[in-house]
Amino acid sequence: MELKNLYQHNLSLLTDLYQLTMAYGYWKQGRHEEEAVFHLFFRRHPFGGGYTIAAGLELARQFIEAFHFEDDDLDYLASLTGSDGNALFDQGFLNYLKDLRFDGDIDAIAEGTLVFPHEPLLRIKGNLILAQLLETPLLNIINFQTLIATKSARICRAAEGDPVLEFGLRRAQGIDGAISASRAAYIGGTAATSNVLAGKLYGIPVKGTHAHSWVMSYDDEENAFRAYAEAMPNNCVFLVDTYDTIEGVKKAIRVGLDLSQLGYKMLGIRLDSGDLTWLSKEARRLLDDAGFEDAAIVASNDLDEHLIADLKQQGAQIAIWGVGTKLATSYDQAALGGVYKLAAIRQKDQEWTYKLKLSEQKIKISNPGILNVRRFEVDGQYVADMLFNEAGDNPDSSHIVDPNDDLRQRPIETGAEFVDLLQPLFRDGKFVGAEENLEKIRERVQQQLAKFYDGCLRLRNPHAYPVGLEAGLHTLKNQLIKKARTWVS
Repeated sequence: MELKNLYQHNLSLLTDLYQLTMAYGYWKQGRHEEEAVFHLFFRRHPFGGGYTIAAGLELARQFIEAFHFEDDDLDYLASLTGSDGNALFDQGFLNYLKDLRFDGDIDAIAEGTLVFPHEPLLRIKGNLILAQLLETPLLNIINFQTLIATKSARICRAAEGDPVLEFGLRRAQGIDGAISASRAAYIGGTAATSNVLAGKLYGIPVKGTHAHSWVMSYDDEENAFRAYAEAMPNNCVFLVDTYDTIEGVKKAIRVGLDLSQLGYKMLGIRLDSGDLTWLSKEARRLLDDAGFEDAAIVASNDLDEHLIADLKQQGAQIAIWGVGTKLATSYDQAALGGVYKLAAIRQKDQEWTYKLKLSEQKIKISNPGILNVRRFEVDGQYVADMLFNEAGDNPDSSHIVDPNDDLRQRPIETGAEFVDLLQPLFRDGKFVGAEENLEKIRERVQQQLAKFYDGCLRLRNPHAYPVGLEAGLHTLKNQLIKKARTWVS
């Protein structure tokens, strides 16, 4: 799906004003030829979990390829004024923006990869102004889709292989929230969506039958089921809880028997309220007794991973889970909290000067350098990740240092296999990565989950997967912290 098919207007003004004011300041100071490296990462897993699923890269790629300012964008910027009533931006700067295109390098972790705090999902290297202007839109795209893909993976794991349907369109945060959520949820493992536009744009399977209003529009519930069966005999999942759930199941069975005589199958029933465990058990008994052993029981009703896990533990006879609000809106956590930090800067063709953000909170001290992430594997299982500076000496792969506790160091098994997760996406402004469809990305999620210790994947109180700094990077970071604190004092 091309971004331009969804959004006809140029999106380069999808940014915070301060990105443009900083860009203007760089230009005024003659710093627009400086080269910078930024990293996009997050500091904590969402939902109190032990892993996060990277998502949103394809839309980010399309945004970068299309990045430019059109005449009406520049006219709007020219209309902005400062506190003195004068133009906020010089015409010379607007002329500079007119010819601006991304011509730098980006390395990225593939969508569908499990990622961890402080690991760069994207590394952006290029013109200081360009790299700065990409901050807000990249965070907007990556933060939300990564959040929803992670929520989806958690829900699908709780369902233990049962199909999960994403039903969140009507409750999502606006049109883009709905479209992006459907895409990210599918990456995370959902089997289908109710969102027809997302189905068209992304090739996601679409599912749905009827709502309570269909039943309520008839004088009799059974007549409503019969009318629906007559209209769509090949799509019959009856919503049975409009009035009395058990009576609704019995009426659905009667209509299902008539469907069988016509050569069609009742596919199932849907429960949307009440005690889902008890109702599903009673419904299963009634369906089986009537010869509908293959009819599925679908459940909805404000489900999330925790409720699904509880229902599973209670022996609920539910085969398909419809999850809406709490998936598409990431109901229990509003945002991922991803950040975008400067890590290195230099004059053209000069040596890099490494940068970090200092904070009284250790978790908020950023990592300097031109970073990559090395993932180690032993006997088919991932055992640790190491952040290292690509511009430094050969990485020391013997151990990693916990970035939040210098005294915690983990050895890496001798002979462990490894892969570097950040791979080229753009070089000199040209896309050099591999185009991947959603099916391949979905497969990567499942392949990744299978290679991590199960304790890391628990819904509650997960085991902490080891992620640390390479020894040389740890030393560099401490030197810069000491220097910064000396300067502050």
